[in-house]
Amino acid sequence: MANSASDAGKGAVTELVKQWAGLNKLQQRYDQYISKHKTEKRVDKKNKAQHQLREAFDPFFAALHDGLKQLDKTVRQHEKQRAEKTQENGKRPLFDRKTKALKTALEALHTEVKNAEIFYRHIQWLEERFPKAEYEDVIGLCKLASPAEVKEQEYSLNPGRYVGVVIEEDGKTEEEFISEVLTLNDELAQMTAAAMKLHDTIRANLKAVTGEV
Repeated sequence: MANSASDAGKGAVTELVKQWAGLNKLQQRYDQYISKHKTEKRVDKKNKAQHQLREAFDPFFAALHDGLKQLDKTVRQHEKQRAEKTQENGKRPLFDRKTKALKTALEALHTEVKNAEIFYRHIQWLEERFPKAEYEDVIGLCKLASPAEVKEQEYSLNPGRYVGVVIEEDGKTEEEFISEVLTLNDELAQMTAAAMKLHDTIRANLKAVTGEV
């Protein structure tokens, strides 16, 4: 790996290790929340505590995703540099086992982070739409319709007639969007390769069964 890509990769890994070290503090913060508020009866106080807990977790997840994106970018740069170098020498691109192993490990790490974040994301989704922990109309999600409004809709109970539609921005930068597209492209390439391999296996099995040469 070229020095620039190697240094960038080491830097990204170092930052990720620092982020993981922060988990102990977050665990302590969560334990404190449980100890202090598990018997809280007032919804407003418990809701406020939940918001404060979420705000403590936000920087961790943001920095973790940034570190993973940087590492993904470094791996792609390394692959590009390696391909360009082999082409300049008039050779076919070589199979890099170390890079393949790293990409596999990164994919597994992305999956683990995504799975660990699901519950957290669900809570955040609810808090964003019901910040006071009480019911309120949310465009595109829910609406408490009056009998008069139902009558105006000719007594149709189709939710779409009442809740409306909202277009949400994902907040991604151009670089983040491109990084996500490249990641999806890598996944598509892997699935396509797997599909072609399966296709060849099926054809070979059919030839063996039918006796074709």
